[in-house]
Amino acid sequence: MGEHDVSTEHEDRQARSFMKALLADLSALQQMLETGLIESDVRRIGAEQEMFLVDSRMRPAPVVMEVLQRAGDARLTTEIGRFNLEANLTPRFFEGRCLDALERETAEAVDAARRAARGCGADVLLAGILPTLRQSDLTLDNLTPLPRYEEMNRVMTRMRGGTFNVYLKGLDELRVTHDNLMLEACCTSFQVHLQVGPQEFARLYNLAQAILAPVLAVATNSPLLLGRRLWHETRIALFQHSVDERSSSRQMRGHPPRVSFGQGWVKESVLEIFREEIARFRVILTKKIEEDSLAVLARGELPGLAALRLHNGTVWRWNRPCYGIIDGRPHLRIEMRALPAGPSIPDEIANAAFFLGLMSALPGEYGEIDRLMSFDDARENFLAAARQGLKAQFTWPGWRSTPASTLILEHLLPLAREGLARAGIAAEDNGRYLGLIEERVRREQTGSLWALRSLAAMGGKGTREQRYRALAATALDEQQRGSPVHTWPVASLQGAQDWGQSYQTVGQFMSTDLFTVRPDDLVDLAASVMDWKHVRHVPVEDDDGLLVGVVSHRDLLHLMSRGMTGQQTAPVAVKEIMKPHPVTVTPDTPTIEAIEIMRRHNIGCLPVTDDGRLVGIITAQDFLSLAAELIEERLKGAEMKLARSSGD
Repeated sequence: MGEHDVSTEHEDRQARSFMKALLADLSALQQMLETGLIESDVRRIGAEQEMFLVDSRMRPAPVVMEVLQRAGDARLTTEIGRFNLEANLTPRFFEGRCLDALERETAEAVDAARRAARGCGADVLLAGILPTLRQSDLTLDNLTPLPRYEEMNRVMTRMRGGTFNVYLKGLDELRVTHDNLMLEACCTSFQVHLQVGPQEFARLYNLAQAILAPVLAVATNSPLLLGRRLWHETRIALFQHSVDERSSSRQMRGHPPRVSFGQGWVKESVLEIFREEIARFRVILTKKIEEDSLAVLARGELPGLAALRLHNGTVWRWNRPCYGIIDGRPHLRIEMRALPAGPSIPDEIANAAFFLGLMSALPGEYGEIDRLMSFDDARENFLAAARQGLKAQFTWPGWRSTPASTLILEHLLPLAREGLARAGIAAEDNGRYLGLIEERVRREQTGSLWALRSLAAMGGKGTREQRYRALAATALDEQQRGSPVHTWPVASLQGAQDWGQSYQTVGQFMSTDLFTVRPDDLVDLAASVMDWKHVRHVPVEDDDGLLVGVVSHRDLLHLMSRGMTGQQTAPVAVKEIMKPHPVTVTPDTPTIEAIEIMRRHNIGCLPVTDDGRLVGIITAQDFLSLAAELIEERLKGAEMKLARSSGD
């Protein structure tokens, strides 16, 4: 859980004082490691469950502060977005029925959040990335109003020296420019914690790095972002971009980002990672540190290492080292951050079981993984898993290049079963959770594959908004049933459609596949586009992508009439006949308001813009088609009602 007690002072003196405390914390940790104060020979696990809050249309519901007040549950806390929520689950010994207990507590915390959310007209959805998110949701109005997030946004935006840029390519292509930190709010995860001893830390941390790839490959659940089909686990790339505060010069020097897989194997100690974080990454959050950690140690007490923990919370390795104190004993943990939230709670626990089983089995199977595998291969495997999921090819010790599914089924799953058994995990839980992993692989249905297949099955039916809403609604239904993802039927528009809510705003049914021209283009090009694509309006954009006009079929007819009377002989540019400064609406404009605007101005189309840039278009023909669909749907409903009454 992120530290919320941070300073908003911007004085150099405050920063220097914090850095002094940070270095003292590191020295104190070194002393604790050297004198054996860090707990050894104990295995505990824990988890953090992140969630989306959604409204009845499956759109983000920015009501987190109200939900927390209603819930009154100490496990629930905020995340960066007002439509995000997090539950911090109880640490427990890694033995017996701990996985079953973790599942039950996760469900209990999600249910508590759901009850509170419903009191606010919302619900809870587990998804790596919410399919229905729009860029317009990612404004500072939806930033959680707490000092931690406000200060992070202020400092990192200033350090960046400009906008945050995202370019991703999968089945589709996405290029986004954003001016704040809210892209991070697109991502939610299920973070697994494993307590390890100080002497074994390097060996187990390296192992955790190596197995990130196969564990992620079978767990992907985030293939969609802002209406585009991208990586199987798009969170991996998006999160790096969303908090990338590096200036252009630091990027050119190859300075690593704050979100990363790391730069190499750990050789001896956790201190290597903490030193790297302090040396490479500027402090972005500070707080007043009451007492020097070294002085605390000298008194025979245990320091909380508050400065180190705060700074560590602003460097997001996919496997992050953590320091904490439980029952009066300090300890070290590996926090595995790569797993997405969802698709269901049983799936999340199964993912955790696979990770924990491998962490138990592979030290005996492989010894020191860094002697068998190059760090570059481990990192490349991880990126391949994020891009392609179960379709990835891995380079693995003794296997060369092999499909992820083959490696998991034939080699890693049997080892994970042995690892859980060796840790004393109950046989029924071992069989159940790793059985879910096996079925997922055999049926080739991860959360990402389910979503992509569902979209393919829907084809061109409905609008994109409706298809993505159907995905979210089906996922919510299956989650509430507790169904693992390998059993989910493909989502469909039928049954998930609520026509009254599907057309409330322009953004829900506007056309986004647009053909545009520039002001200096020939009118002949605009006419050809209209003919080829059977459209009656063509937007006009300048070289910066700003909307400057619209050309309609009426404009072309008027031009033709001039030509027929001998008034027009020379080639004509679009700018000579276009209507400049057209009336526009935004994606959030209510549909009824858009109809009234078109009627009042006697126009046949409305360009849809966001910050001056064209994002869609609606026409009178769209409204006629909408009316026809609504009439057809109501007739079907009446026929079904009549058939039921006749049967009765």
